[in-house]
Amino acid sequence: MSRLTHLDSDGRARMVDVGDKAVTKRTATAGGRFTSTPEVIALVASDDLPKADVLATARLAGIGGAKRTSELIPLCHQLALTSVSVDFEFGESWIDIVATAKTTGKTGVEMEALTAVSIAALTLHDMTKAVDPYSVIGDIRLLSKAGGRTRPAIVDGTAAVIVASTGAAAGTREDTTGPVIAAWLAERGYSVQHSVVADADIATELDAVLAAGPAVVITTGGTGVSPTDATPEATRAVLDRELPGIAEAIRARGLEHVPTAALSRGLAGVSGRSVIVNLPGSRGGVTDGLAVLDELLDHVVAQIAGGGAHE
Repeated sequence: MSRLTHLDSDGRARMVDVGDKAVTKRTATAGGRFTSTPEVIALVASDDLPKADVLATARLAGIGGAKRTSELIPLCHQLALTSVSVDFEFGESWIDIVATAKTTGKTGVEMEALTAVSIAALTLHDMTKAVDPYSVIGDIRLLSKAGGRTRPAIVDGTAAVIVASTGAAAGTREDTTGPVIAAWLAERGYSVQHSVVADADIATELDAVLAAGPAVVITTGGTGVSPTDATPEATRAVLDRELPGIAEAIRARGLEHVPTAALSRGLAGVSGRSVIVNLPGSRGGVTDGLAVLDELLDHVVAQIAGGGAHE
């Protein structure tokens, strides 16, 4: 049986030290059920109770509760939440509550999601108790969590190419780099998934791609300094370890041809057992990047899998 991490060797309560954990993007979704009479549920649904705006109030209470979780649960860490949502779904005599909390940090966000559901449910009870003082709150539970140590199993021999280009995603610009990278990976025996997304959607796409467990992810585009370029930020949020030597080698190769290669903010690193490399969005930048990876990728993938030479 796993030990209780919130107790020290003498059985005393302690706050877990997360100082050495990697900063990653984390999400948790929790659910619960508020049960009352069909008449009360109908009144809430029609917004016809004496205390108006029941759902709006419960939603705000849930969000506020999530933000104050560390004040309510003694050993919880303080988290900088990046998003909290609270939604309701009606049944004949119940309201299902679903809350999702997100953060980018060193520890999970499930307690914040569970607190949001709990506070929203208590608020529903408070605002309906005049007509039903015996409503029931129950089935509060974690529905899902992602990020941190939760990593999918790697599917060996698979790779993904993500093109971050708002124009290509809208069909107003040709995707000239994604097919080149996909063909390069296919020549090396990888089964390749190729997607094209707007710059603003790169973080969501990266999360979705990593959930499938590819051995290699290569992005192209979004590494510059324009206001919409966001690939390095999205990548850093999912990396456990950076491989700065690869990123610097790619920039150095590019500087042999164009001075603007110095403007690329591309990263390389490891998320779980997936290798992620950001390449620039230009054909020349991709050519330079693949030339660098040609000498390194097989070795990096093998080492992450526990093999490969160590000289």
